[in-house]
Parts: sequence; structure tokens; C-alpha cells
Amino acid sequence: MRWLKFSASDKTSWGIVEGDRVIAIDGDPFREWQRTSRTLPLGEVKIELPLIPRTFYCVGLNYLKHLKEAADKRGEVPAVPDRPEIGYRAQNALIAHDEEVVIPSFATDKIHYEGELVVVIGKKVKHLTKQNAMDCVFGYTIGNDVSERSWQKADRSLWRSKNADTFKPMGPWIETEANLARMETVVRVNGKETNRFYTNDMIFGVVPFLVELTKYFTLWPGDVIWMGTDGASPDIKHGDVVEIDITGIGTLRNRFVREQR
Repeated sequence: MRWLKFSASDKTSWGIVEGDRVIAIDGDPFREWQRTSRTLPLGEVKIELPLIPRTFYCVGLNYLKHLKEAADKRGEVPAVPDRPEIGYRAQNALIAHDEEVVIPSFATDKIHYEGELVVVIGKKVKHLTKQNAMDCVFGYTIGNDVSERSWQKADRSLWRSKNADTFKPMGPWIETEANLARMETVVRVNGKETNRFYTNDMIFGVVPFLVELTKYFTLWPGDVIWMGTDGASPDIKHGDVVEIDITGIGTLRNRFVREQR
């Protein structure tokens, strides 16, 4: 099932995408809900953020190629992690499909994207095991982890390089029936393919991260975990449009614009 948060006629609701139409629902997918008789063409609604997570988790270097490229740039030998490691991102950075990523006027040209699988949690859990970890996964969406790399190098944390306003596009919807084993991530800039990789070809997959996370934290419905990326990004400039396609989920598209001051 494909769950969409959308706005139409000054009203925001949850809906189910079926083909090229949206069926509005009463309620929300994490609790009780029912279909309504209200249907709209998908092309005529404003697609909103699928959700605002209670906690916004993220994974860092989780693909070997990306790990090696990052180490090569630093002139280092890549150090493959021996356990899953988790970070956080800020809710203020989230924007929806087709909304604009705003590059601050004083940022450098080192603006990069990262196409990521986003795991959406569907129920309250703690102390998961390998056997039951996937029971808490409600579905998947797509994230674009935007970074300002000069800030990332200059700072001791990622507070501005990863979390500036609009730096975390997510969407366009939540897909509950996607197959991890068959997923491929394809990224295009202005229609030209710049990156392609098997989405599930991770150093640590979804299950190990869920198990590790829930040793320490309670996961809640609507929490999200961004699972990292592979490959490298070109420098993104004003007017570029980045599309991230993940098999079985869909395409997240956002235009980059430089702030005018």
C-alpha cells in the first residue's frame, strides 16, 4: 500500500495512492483509519512530507564504495566499521517532494546530495532480535541527504553542514510493500544518471541497525532511519534538479536554488 500525505482545497489529509488517483482516508495509517468517498487525481494535489518523525535517526558510512571514496579524499586507508553506528538529523531540515532545497547565499559550491533509503517505523518497540526486527517496519520512503562539505570539514559536528533548513528532502510517500532484496537506487541530475547502486548492498542492513538501536532506545511509530548511500555526488549548482528513484517506492524530486540576499 502506498500512503500519501497531501493537501487539496486548503485541507491536508492522509490518502492511499492507487494508480494515478488518491483516495482520502479518515484517521491515519499508524492507528485506526477508513477509506472515504473522496478521490482526487494525483497530479492535482500538493504532496506533503510523509510525516514529521518523533526521532530522526541516520546512518553514516554504510556502503563500501562510499566509505572508500571518503577515505581516498582524506588520503587515508578506509576503516570498515565493525558495528552499526547511528546519528541524528534535525526536523527543521525536512522538506517534501518537489519543494526547493535552498542553498544559503554564503555557502560554497561544495553542495552534495546523497540518495538514501528511509525506513519508517510502525509500532513502539525495544530490545528487538534478528528474528523479529522487521516486524516493526511500517514501510519505506526516500531521502536526499544534502551536505555543505566545506562546513562539514570545518566543524567538529554536522550541525550546519547536514541540518541547515531544507537540507533533508523526504518522500514522496510511504510504500509498505517494497522488496528490499530487489531495490536499486538510481540518481539523476537534470535528467542525467549520476549514480546507481543496489540499495540493500549495505555494510550493515536494516535488521542489524534495528537490533542495535533498540538495545538503548525505544522506537515509536513514525520514527525514521535513513540508511546511508553509495558512490559520490557532483557539486550541485543553482537550478539543478535531483531525482532519486528507488525500485518499488518511487521518485523523490527537488530543485536546488541559491538564496538571493
